[in-house]
Amino acid sequence: MREELRKELGLRDLVLAQVLCVVGSSWVGIAAKLGRAHVVFWVVSMLLFYLPLAAVVIYLNRLIPLEGGLYQWAKQGFGEMAGFLIAWNLWVYAVVVMGAIIFVVPTDLAFMLGGSWTWLPHSRWATLALTGGVMAAITVVAVLGLNIGKWLHNAGSVMILTAYVILLGLPVWAMAHGSTTHFEALPLAWPKASWFSLAVFGQMTVGALSGFEYVAIMAGECRSAARTIGQSVLISAPIIAVMFILGTSVVLSFLGNQPINVIGPIPQTFRTAFGNSGIAGFAAQFGIAMLMARAVASSSLIFTGLSRLPMTAGWDNLAPKWFTRLHPRRRTPVNSILFVAALAMGLILLSLLGAKDQEASQLLVAASDVHYAIVYVALFALPLFGSAALRRQLPAWLKLAAGAGLFSSLVALCISSYPVVEVTSRAAFATKICAVVVISNMGGVLLYRAGRGRNTLE
Repeated sequence: MREELRKELGLRDLVLAQVLCVVGSSWVGIAAKLGRAHVVFWVVSMLLFYLPLAAVVIYLNRLIPLEGGLYQWAKQGFGEMAGFLIAWNLWVYAVVVMGAIIFVVPTDLAFMLGGSWTWLPHSRWATLALTGGVMAAITVVAVLGLNIGKWLHNAGSVMILTAYVILLGLPVWAMAHGSTTHFEALPLAWPKASWFSLAVFGQMTVGALSGFEYVAIMAGECRSAARTIGQSVLISAPIIAVMFILGTSVVLSFLGNQPINVIGPIPQTFRTAFGNSGIAGFAAQFGIAMLMARAVASSSLIFTGLSRLPMTAGWDNLAPKWFTRLHPRRRTPVNSILFVAALAMGLILLSLLGAKDQEASQLLVAASDVHYAIVYVALFALPLFGSAALRRQLPAWLKLAAGAGLFSSLVALCISSYPVVEVTSRAAFATKICAVVVISNMGGVLLYRAGRGRNTLE
């Protein structure tokens, strides 16, 4: 018998969670590598992926507003094994991307402190100490539950919004102080056809513009989930689009003539614009502190969601019952939480072996993107190839939108092992990514078969 979860999340919490989950600080730096063509890429990504994703998530959540989100949708549309493997890829993605988000803390802290602290993100021991401290903190918050965690998540969302307000105000500040006389908010240039451009497009879709479906994992902890999750997508989508497009233009305006740090492009922009001293220097420190707080809050939100997937699989007897045990007072899946925390730290440690800081960060990003692309291929395939009972409930226009999303997800999947930063070896980089995906999915198949074996014995 399933134990009841507390319904802690309302519409305001969900809107802020959508912003927190989707908007990151690194994506505007990656998009800025395209130069003045970034607006075209953002618009194409939004038409082919972002809007179809919002539409599909809203419709599927209305039909199946259950804890586990995509896991439940895929199980009803494709069957139990497919549902489990799709949820498994989503779970692996969340573990890896949480490590990538936490990975920005040493870089952001170095930009905030400035001066002699530039060594910080290049030190493996310092990186492990900082990321380990953050992981311990969000583990405690996860065990305490969403009645506590939602305030951290809401605060993190407000902080990323504040940081972007500072970022988008930089051109006005710079022109008022005479350091620049021109800012092009919407530059238009035809993109160059190259593997690099395609790789950036893949990261802008499955990486930057993804996450709307993630909040649905916690549907069982939302008030009126069938209605409020869809409303949160409609409210947050235009805000997120403006933040990404104008944010990239600002980064490009200030960093266009120098190498862009893809881990911390916004902190780098703050320091370039404000300098290191006086009131302006303090403004840069404040903005960077907002970004670090967002990283902690965002990783906490993702951590909370991914700890629910093993629990829902355990409810279906496809994962050990150990994952379904809830804290006697807090009603949180404490065993799943501790397991995920240990696994995430192990992945951060592995990513640092034999790699520089930006390459290690991109390994985490690329590995998460591959798993997420697999998930999105399945998500967009549901309206097109899912069960007849599911397809009959969906309008024709939604199937057209799903087709666009499926196309862009397949492109992202095929190009995801191509690096967008300088790496020691492209072949080694791609090999690591492919190995992670193959091994993780083999592990998923073994876990599913083990679960089915337990059900047969029972």
